[in-house]
Amino acid sequence: MSTMDFETQGRGSTRLAGGLTAATLARALGDAFVKLDPRKLLGNPVILATELVAVLATISAAIAIGSGADGGFAVAIALWLWATVLFANFAESIAEGRGKAAADSLRATRTSTKAKLIVDEKQELIVPTPAHELGLGQIILVEAGDVIPVDGEIIEGVASVNEAAITGESAPVIRESGGDRSAVTGGTTVVSDWIKVRVTARPGSTFLDRMIAMVEGADRRKTPNEIALAVLLAGLTLIFLIAVVTLLAFAAYSGIALDPVVLGALFVCLIPTTIGGLLSAVGIAGMDRLLKVNVLATSGRAVEAAGDVDTLLLDKTGTITFGNRMATEVIASPGIREEVAFRAAVMTSLGDETPEGRSIIELARNKGISIEAPADSTIIPFSASTRLSGLDTDGKTWRKGAVDAILKLTGKKDSDAPAQFRQAVDRIARSGGTPLAIAEGNTLIGVIHLKDVVKPGVAARFADLRRMGLRTVMITGDNPVTAAAIAAEAGVDDFLAEATPEDKLRLIREEQGKGRLVAMCGDGANDAPALAQADVGVAMQTGAQAAREAGNMVDLDSDPTKVIEIVEVGKQMLITRGALTTFSIANDVAKYFAIIPALFVVVLPQLQMLNIMGLTSPESAILSAVIFNALIIVALIPLALRGVKYRAVGAGALLSRNLLIYGLGGLIAPFIGIKIIDVAITALGLA
Repeated sequence: MSTMDFETQGRGSTRLAGGLTAATLARALGDAFVKLDPRKLLGNPVILATELVAVLATISAAIAIGSGADGGFAVAIALWLWATVLFANFAESIAEGRGKAAADSLRATRTSTKAKLIVDEKQELIVPTPAHELGLGQIILVEAGDVIPVDGEIIEGVASVNEAAITGESAPVIRESGGDRSAVTGGTTVVSDWIKVRVTARPGSTFLDRMIAMVEGADRRKTPNEIALAVLLAGLTLIFLIAVVTLLAFAAYSGIALDPVVLGALFVCLIPTTIGGLLSAVGIAGMDRLLKVNVLATSGRAVEAAGDVDTLLLDKTGTITFGNRMATEVIASPGIREEVAFRAAVMTSLGDETPEGRSIIELARNKGISIEAPADSTIIPFSASTRLSGLDTDGKTWRKGAVDAILKLTGKKDSDAPAQFRQAVDRIARSGGTPLAIAEGNTLIGVIHLKDVVKPGVAARFADLRRMGLRTVMITGDNPVTAAAIAAEAGVDDFLAEATPEDKLRLIREEQGKGRLVAMCGDGANDAPALAQADVGVAMQTGAQAAREAGNMVDLDSDPTKVIEIVEVGKQMLITRGALTTFSIANDVAKYFAIIPALFVVVLPQLQMLNIMGLTSPESAILSAVIFNALIIVALIPLALRGVKYRAVGAGALLSRNLLIYGLGGLIAPFIGIKIIDVAITALGLA
């Protein structure tokens, strides 16, 4: 279940076509009327101009009716002009409404609760404290069933946490102190065990609060392409305004009486109202589509930039790999059965609470090795001086640790170790892994292979990125040998080893200096500068607070391959905007043939040749064009919200496809639609 599915929960909402609900549509309809305020339309010159013409048409209709004249035509024009404005507002409100529904659900996850503030850890003194009174750096205890009140970092303990309020996933996840999974988010719930959390964000500025503001669109700014297109639309509006005023002067000079209402209708039909009405919806829907794949975009500009990304930089630990070294195999020494080697590995790890120790036990369990802690055993914790850990029981000792430390423990030199043992150690080291030797007493039992495990499916997804034209670069602080091994397994195009935060930043700037758009995926605090510098910075939700604040996107699933969906959504948004613009401009050409002949055919009969649609009368032609102009916005709302499907084809093929479907379609649709409306209103006696 994705975050956006929250809108179907509660209040018995009924799901309609396109994933909308009756409640969402009702809310959007109400918002459409609120947006009639001219101040709210200042950023959309086309629809603002349409509203001004609707006001003038309404005044003209009222004057006609008040003077006893037949104002039916003027009323019809005024009503359909208002409908055009409402439909445009409705499209934007639907796009915003889905985000608002998600925000309402997120608010519902915040519970008025008191945090368990630890004021004296030695005496275990805990004071119930309202969540809004917590301060930065304070430490709280969160136990099973408790809601985590604010964002923080786990400093002690391990717990299962339900993050459905944030990610939409109902399966709990493990959060623990240390490593890459220590960050917890306000509004999530501890399912089992307990954790101590250091507060890293003030209430009111938590990740959940920012997420609510983002999905509501409060933080959304227009992208550069949107701004450029808005300027173009404003320019076209001004040009056609001058053209209509010129027609008025021409008509006065020729002695032709032109109804101001007709001129207003002509003006609205000439300006590109279709793209003007859907432009905002396309941008908002792009961010919404990202939210559906559990990616939170804090910037519409970032979504747009994702469509043009050339280079993708990925931090290795926690992004390409799981972040903790994990046991992948146990290699027995000559003469030692594999089962004996596994049991020895388990014995050395029963008291090891590190992720590596738990992975050894998990590997043995998957091999069918029974795991039982012997009675009266003594756990030997890891010591930096000995570089060993293990367990003692019934006069037996088991140890694991660095190879040279185990050899020293068993009284052997490197040359005394069996050749098969030395070969296994060498193979593991060359592959970028970490070998841990195992001993029972003075007997060399075998070697454990610890490695950074590449997340499943990463190589295949990176191959998809390559086909999309993206170059992938893995960045890691590991040595070149380990980096090369991980890079080869993950299938990235290049890697940067032993990288410092400054190296990451320098690489991004070099790529940008070559005119490339760069996306960066990371999760650590040391990734924050690079995430901030990148054109598209995707931070992992499980990562450090600094990383999440530096990026302009947050992947709620912490899956680096999610960048494929991010790029596809970015490209889809650009293609959708281009397709609708093409359709809108082509659409206007056809409307010229409906209105221009109708305006002047009485005075200039030769213009009848341009009446290729065979429209019944000037009045029906004008009214039909205005009605079609309004209805086409409604018809295209699903396309604006869903987007034009992205296909990995060349720019030339994409342009040809758009011109064929949306250019030719934009020419043909008005001829058919206006003619059908003309026949209908003539039959009904409306014109």
